[in-house]
Amino acid sequence: MVRKADRPRHIIDAALTLAADDRWSSTGMRDIADTAGVSLAELHDLFTSKTAIVRAWSDAIDTEILTATPALDPEDSPRDRLFDVLMRRFDAMKDNRDGVAAIAEASLRDPLAGLCLSSGMLQSMRWMLEAANIKATGPKGRMLARGLAAVWLATLRVWLNDDSEDMARTMAALDRNLSRAERLVKLLPTGGRRRRKNPEEEPAAVPA
Repeated sequence: MVRKADRPRHIIDAALTLAADDRWSSTGMRDIADTAGVSLAELHDLFTSKTAIVRAWSDAIDTEILTATPALDPEDSPRDRLFDVLMRRFDAMKDNRDGVAAIAEASLRDPLAGLCLSSGMLQSMRWMLEAANIKATGPKGRMLARGLAAVWLATLRVWLNDDSEDMARTMAALDRNLSRAERLVKLLPTGGRRRRKNPEEEPAAVPA
C-alpha cells in the first residue's frame, strides 16, 4: 500500500513507465490508475490529465536541481553556470529517458498538448536561469527563457540518443548550443528603442 504522501510520485513513475513501454498517445488515465494501484477518483484528485502528470514530473526535476544547486563560484561565467545547471538536469532525467522520448514524440502529434507542455518548459527554464544566478524577470528575462528553451530542446534531441556513459555527445551539443545562443544575445540591442537622428544632427562629412 502506497502512503498517501507518496502517491503523486508513484503515479508519475507509473505514467513514465507506461510511456516507455507503449505509445504515450494510446495510454489512458485508467491505464495509469491501474498501473499505480489507485482508483480513477484518486488519480483525478491529484492529476486531471496526462499533461498535468508530465508537468508535475518536470516540476519535481526543477525542485531536485534547485535543492542540489551548489554554491556559485565567482570565477564561473554565466555560460559555465548554465552548462552545469542543464547538465545536472539531464542527469536527473536519465532514469526516465525512454519515457521522455515517447512523450516528446507524442507531443509532436498533439499540438495542444505540446503547447501546454511548452509553457511549463518556459517556466522551468526561468528557474534554471535563476539557479545559474541569471535574472529571469521582465522582457529580458522572458527573452532569455525562450532562448534557453531553444538550447534545451536542441540538446534534448542529442541526449535522447546519447548512450555514452559520460554523456559526452550531450555535453558537446550543449556547449555548442550555448555558444550559439551567447553569440546571438551579444548581437541583440540591450537598450531601449534608438531615436532616429535628425539629418541636421549628423556630423558633417570629413573631407578627404
